[in-house]
Amino acid sequence: MKKFLVVLIVLSAFGCKKYVVSFEQPTNMKLDNLKLEVLLDKKKVQDINLKATNAMPEYETAELPISDDGKHLLQFKVRDTTFSYEIKYPEERYIIVSAFLKNNGKLHVGILKQQYSFRVQR
Repeated sequence: MKKFLVVLIVLSAFGCKKYVVSFEQPTNMKLDNLKLEVLLDKKKVQDINLKATNAMPEYETAELPISDDGKHLLQFKVRDTTFSYEIKYPEERYIIVSAFLKNNGKLHVGILKQQYSFRVQR
């Protein structure tokens, strides 16, 4: 029974292919309650509401499914602008999404991609 349980845990850990996306909550109060639509291959997957904070940024994590080929178009729709990024699995499995205002007042959504999990130091 123990062997069966161990095999089941191992298969479930390696059988689930997903992108792990962490959304950084902004520190700029002008971005409070900003709605971010997440699209994967031009299909809406999720809505994220950003909550601004005065302290250290916090992260909201979501898991997005992938197909067998592992190549996807990840898009973020904010107000009237869409930001598009090509991502590949497993090279870019962990993603951090950050929204911020540029000096000219325009909104930008940037991402960081890597193969291994991010470590946030506190």
